[in-house]
Amino acid sequence: MLKGLFKRKTHVEYEETERSLFKPILIALGLVALILTAVGIYWDLEPDLFDVLEAAIKRSGGDPSKLVTGYVTANTLIEVASTLLEKPGGYLTNDVTPPAVVMDNIPNWEFGVLVQVRDLARVLRNDMSRSQTQSVEDRDLSIADPRFHFDSESWIFPSTESLYRDGIEHLTSYLNRLHDPKQQDAQFYARADNLREWLAMVGKRLGSLSQRLSASVGQARVNVDLGGETAGAHSTERPDNIEVKTPWLEIDDVFYETRGTTWALVHFLRAAEIDFESVLRKKNALVSFRQIIRELEATQQTLWSPMVLNGMEFGFVANHSLVMASYISRANTAVNDLVQLLQQG
Repeated sequence: MLKGLFKRKTHVEYEETERSLFKPILIALGLVALILTAVGIYWDLEPDLFDVLEAAIKRSGGDPSKLVTGYVTANTLIEVASTLLEKPGGYLTNDVTPPAVVMDNIPNWEFGVLVQVRDLARVLRNDMSRSQTQSVEDRDLSIADPRFHFDSESWIFPSTESLYRDGIEHLTSYLNRLHDPKQQDAQFYARADNLREWLAMVGKRLGSLSQRLSASVGQARVNVDLGGETAGAHSTERPDNIEVKTPWLEIDDVFYETRGTTWALVHFLRAAEIDFESVLRKKNALVSFRQIIRELEATQQTLWSPMVLNGMEFGFVANHSLVMASYISRANTAVNDLVQLLQQG
């Protein structure tokens, strides 16, 4: 009897010990989850817009002589690319640790910014820094451009951040040579054709985003791939009517990619307004250019909803993608009109 009582007490004590250990472990896990959630919310905040002229003046050390043609645009490209790496949480797209590994809003925002960085770096290398097609490309830009086209999700051997930082260093080297009278091989040509090349690419990016945003509710579209081309041809046959719909799980991805795209474009357009001011004034296009910036600035308004809503076009619930698409479509139309204007003599 005493032996059985002893065994029973030992079993009870074992259960109490187990419960006493389980409770602090549960509390610790809860605290870790709470901390990771708080960090994730902080990292999920999008960077604010900054003053491109003020940033250029700051980098120049307050020396007006350094603000030569192209300085603001090149510096803005550096600042935007640096923001990708230095914002809260750093660059999250290639992060394999919590909480970043389960986050997708900011990584999609980063991709939108990255695409614009790549486009401007490519045009800066191939057009804006060259006087003609047979001129020699800038040595720093020829290295910086491919660095930004490196895999955006590589986290080791080499990491994406290391390649992008190298690209930023070469952009900085180009910027430092740009205002140096002794370094005449570094140039920036603020011509209408150079601005047109970049804006044509911007128009295509905005057009694609507008279509993807509008497809959040599903659309029946007429196939106009060869519209107006009587002798045109394509690789494979496509139906006359196409059903297009963005998958439900990708709606917020497209939304935040668009937010990143427009965030970068607002800065690049503000910089271009300064460096290409004489060209825009000559074409009487300065007001139109500023209106494009206004339309894109509207896309940066605070999203007060905890999630991207996807109601029907005239439904009771809002559709954030369609609201975003309306701004993008107007900006895209204005950009295409401006490209045609710049092409005229």
